[in-house]
Amino acid sequence: MSFKLVLLDQLAACHHDKSWFIPLDEMLRDVTAAQAAWTNDEGQSIWRLVHHLIFWNERWLDRFIQGEVRMDHHINNDETFYVNPSRVSEEEWQKSIERVGSTFVQWIQAVQESDDAKLALTIPSYFNAPWWNVISNVCIHNAYHIGQIMMLKKKVVASA
Repeated sequence: MSFKLVLLDQLAACHHDKSWFIPLDEMLRDVTAAQAAWTNDEGQSIWRLVHHLIFWNERWLDRFIQGEVRMDHHINNDETFYVNPSRVSEEEWQKSIERVGSTFVQWIQAVQESDDAKLALTIPSYFNAPWWNVISNVCIHNAYHIGQIMMLKKKVVASA
């Protein structure tokens, strides 16, 4: 089996293929802006997690497409969760859903268009990790936060 098939399976599972867990597109389908903006005692919200996923998926996708990784040591990871409180609306929430979905579609397309040689290339500036390993870890990161979104969704729906 090729790297490509495994990565495409992982990306699909995170985005739209209901297999071991509910995929992100289904998880977000009936969430309102108010539900997405609701924060728990730790300050987490569905919307904040979606923004975090958008940030890191877009960042690594751009790196993969460009074939170049420049490490951004100035990034404050906490800032990747930011949601502007003055922009909380159904329209803005739908834009966030569309953007995260679009990013997954772009990832799938980028991996489909790649061959195993590109996926096996190592990234000297990132621990000499091969691309297939980095993309696989992006998927693990996505699955972790999709699980958090599921737990938050259960809490917000139960509190309604």
